[in-house]
Amino acid sequence: MQQLETDILIIGAGPTGLYGAYCAGFRGLRTVLVDALPQVGGQISALYPEKEIRDVAGIPRMRGREFVAALVEQAEAYAPVHLLGHQAVELVYASDGRPRVTLADGSRITAGALIVTAGIGTFVPRVLPAGEEFLGRGLSYFVPDPGRHADHDVLVVGGGDSAVDWALALHPIARSVTLVHRRATFRAHAASLAALRACGVRLVTEAEVEALTGNGVVRQAHVRVRGEHGPRVYDVDSVVAALGFVSDLGPIAGWGLDLTRRHLVVDSRMRTSRDRVYAAGDVTEYAGKVRLMSVGFGEVATAVNNAAVELDPELSLFPGHSTESS
Repeated sequence: MQQLETDILIIGAGPTGLYGAYCAGFRGLRTVLVDALPQVGGQISALYPEKEIRDVAGIPRMRGREFVAALVEQAEAYAPVHLLGHQAVELVYASDGRPRVTLADGSRITAGALIVTAGIGTFVPRVLPAGEEFLGRGLSYFVPDPGRHADHDVLVVGGGDSAVDWALALHPIARSVTLVHRRATFRAHAASLAALRACGVRLVTEAEVEALTGNGVVRQAHVRVRGEHGPRVYDVDSVVAALGFVSDLGPIAGWGLDLTRRHLVVDSRMRTSRDRVYAAGDVTEYAGKVRLMSVGFGEVATAVNNAAVELDPELSLFPGHSTESS
């Protein structure tokens, strides 16, 4: 149990939170980062550390773990305090109006301002309806190490960005990759779909996995295709079920913040409905919201600089350019 005081408390140590720690440090503000996960990097570190990130300005491509490491290095210039593996459970206010957050272990952090960058909150994968008994024995929901699928016959299930991205990432190293999707159309980015169709991944649409079989480990996938009398049977060494996630804001949902569809409503300054509480990244909601990592970076910079002015009205909202501090 700890009793800490800081200028800025950031809940969520994913990419947006890490960049927020840099922005706060650049303004000379003390920062504490809290995350329920045991490591920084949020979904990137937990779900796809080896997947290439290509949609951040100025970075044509970089593996997830390398991207997180770069964000950590950037933030560490200002020595933020990290409290990892700790869930934030309660928000109250100190007598002077500062937000005070209690963690699951009883620690309390009092801050000049609070910025929630919790992304989608806690997340658990949607379960493959058939074959769950092979989890860890050929069936997986994440691909932390693509090399484990080298020279395998891989079946990927899903139709979103994750499924298509994993099919593309595994195709160069696997013996074969088959992608099964229950619809004829995909939700993934158009450019990724074009690359998928061009690379030779076998696509099986309007289909669902109805069973996985094998002797101790998965060896066959039985796939029911709409309109066909019997299932197709594919020999497989591994199955990656990329069916999305069920997210939960957890205790944050009970903090009296305005919510819409499990997202925090913010204004143009990234302020929530409670005093001195801001939000940025995928957790936010406002008219025209686009959920991209690059958007989250801009939002957290806006939140930090508006919080800085709230803490000291004599400060300028504009933080200056980093080139001016050298």
